[in-house]
Amino acid sequence: MRKIFRSVVFAVLLAGMFPGFAAAPSRTAAEYGDKELALITRITARLLSKNHYRQQELDVNLSRQLFDEYLDELDPGKVYFTQEDVAEFAKDRDTLCRRLENGDSSFAFKVYDVFRKRVNEFRAFAEKRLREPFDFTLDESFTPDRSKEPRAKDRAELEKLWYLRLKNDVLSYRLMNRVQEEERAENKGKLTEEEKKRLETAAKWEIRNPGEKVLSRLRDINNDIIQKDKVDILGIYLNSLAQVYGPHSNYYAPKLEEDFEMSMNLSLSGIGATLTSDGGYIKIVGLSPGGPAALDGRLKVEDRIIAVAQENGEPVDVVDMPLSKAVQLIRGPEKSKVTLTILPGEKGRSAVPETITLTRDKIVLVESEAKGEIRTVKAANGKERRIGIITLPGFYMDFDAAMRGDPNFKSCTRDVKKILENFKKEKVDAVVMDLRRNGGGSLPEAITLTGLFIPSGPVVQIRSANQRIAVKSDEDNEQTYAGPLVVLTSKLSASAAEIFSAAIRDCERGIVVGDSRTFGKGTVLDVVPLDRYLRYIGEEFQAGSATYETAMFFRIAGGSVQQLGIASDIVLPSLTDQMEVGEMFMKNHLPWDSVKPADGVKTFVPDFGKKVEKLKALSQARIEKDPEYTAFRKKLELYNKYKDRKSVSLNEEARWREYREEKQLQDEADKLYENQPGGEKKKSGDSDLVLREAANIAADFSTL
Repeated sequence: MRKIFRSVVFAVLLAGMFPGFAAAPSRTAAEYGDKELALITRITARLLSKNHYRQQELDVNLSRQLFDEYLDELDPGKVYFTQEDVAEFAKDRDTLCRRLENGDSSFAFKVYDVFRKRVNEFRAFAEKRLREPFDFTLDESFTPDRSKEPRAKDRAELEKLWYLRLKNDVLSYRLMNRVQEEERAENKGKLTEEEKKRLETAAKWEIRNPGEKVLSRLRDINNDIIQKDKVDILGIYLNSLAQVYGPHSNYYAPKLEEDFEMSMNLSLSGIGATLTSDGGYIKIVGLSPGGPAALDGRLKVEDRIIAVAQENGEPVDVVDMPLSKAVQLIRGPEKSKVTLTILPGEKGRSAVPETITLTRDKIVLVESEAKGEIRTVKAANGKERRIGIITLPGFYMDFDAAMRGDPNFKSCTRDVKKILENFKKEKVDAVVMDLRRNGGGSLPEAITLTGLFIPSGPVVQIRSANQRIAVKSDEDNEQTYAGPLVVLTSKLSASAAEIFSAAIRDCERGIVVGDSRTFGKGTVLDVVPLDRYLRYIGEEFQAGSATYETAMFFRIAGGSVQQLGIASDIVLPSLTDQMEVGEMFMKNHLPWDSVKPADGVKTFVPDFGKKVEKLKALSQARIEKDPEYTAFRKKLELYNKYKDRKSVSLNEEARWREYREEKQLQDEADKLYENQPGGEKKKSGDSDLVLREAANIAADFSTL
């Protein structure tokens, strides 16, 4: 009801802002004049300033943030705008928000015109410079990720940067060719049919003329930038405004909505990966449970996609390509194949491309469901314990069936309850809830799932923008499972997964183990089509939509889930814990906050703190003696070495030596890992060291 009231009040405000507008026929996405653009601008600016959780006015401070955000959005690698350009743009820096309130978005187009011009100039520079060969014996270096570097001072410094960038691109292609040649030579006559097919696919990536490949990519980028019309450019600008309010706030221009509906109508499928643009690369930030990529297992979070090839087609370079266009290439008809050329994230900035072929498909829902298994584990005292392990990829719920009154609607709580009831019949000694890849989902499900492990009580607190706090509780007085509980999390565990983990931990019902912390996504989002507000002022056309944070989650102990996530009682070495993943690494994230602890919080495990310390000591001693963990930590050290390297050499032989040394170290670490006792378990599915140790902790917990 409050949402409806807010919409009506906002509509009245709009009517006062636009008294002269009369009803107009619906328009297509391409038919936008100055009047329509002004309306979209005013509505979006007012919507965010009045309804976002920050309650931040369109003032000078916000205007300065928008200025920086828009330049970073257009030029994240800082290779087009100079400090001189920025100084010229800065004349408008303090007035942007005041102009937005008046429907004036002219700054967006002025800056974009310079951006378009500079991209053309870079292409012309490249065409001229690539006629001459580069000297790859010089001791020069390049920083691929320039997001934290200063902009070039002037045109001369900018052209020096362009030169280094072109040289790095050409050298990268030359090294790719050398790697493929070496691999073919090493494996001549030893390959399986599958490996031969993989090398044939990789050979398509071989670049006979690296300079021409670079120019081809620049032409594609240039064409995309030139083809953007006014509503596209306004969409980038207003999305920059939304991003200033929060990392989960976005403005979606009408064309983006149309593209989404078109893809749905054509029944296009994908690989089940969440992507982002990172310094010109398309980076994997998440894998959908049950999706082709997750089921295949080779594509990992932090991997960067540099090319996409359709079945029997040539690879298309996606470096510097807009994310939306790259996604269109990755999507395709169900059961069709797509080949991705990737730079493995675990090998850092000097990674050499690998190819992965996946079959597109819709996400198989059964693969996204909760699954249970029972393992027999020896506790520290030598006694065998039966440990029930539940893997929960998401907090799912069939809302439509629930609204229809279907008593058997699909629900993760129902599925987990069945598994727990089976565990009780099988007389398990402890349970592990594996939420490492759980990105969240339904809030009601997080509450009811918590209720399976406690008789009743508060689960989460929610504070809205008006500072009102609502406490959400489990109130059914039923407890399905009351035994020892371990919650396994990672930096990829987010939102509803964090609510569940926090509630279990704050009432001392179970122990949280895994990465040092969870993701830290502690906000509630609202999605609002702008068309809703146009109707109140007699207008009707596609105006896009906005998503923004409207409330914040708080633990029943008082601290927010936001930014810092949920800390583990026992930290286990893992690859995800080494990654810069989480809310705290996202620009403009809402800060951690706190409220009063909720009333009526009960605790369930006597001497909880002492037991945690005992379990931590047992786990650390076990890990120190485990040869597999010793080898695994070696791999983590290598990952950190690659990750922390900021620049790469432009001397070809030096770069090749780096690659060979890193490959040798990686191979040695892999061999050490595989040759340890239990290395053969990889084939039987028991290669998950973190889950294995979580089960060991659960076994110890059951003996205390």
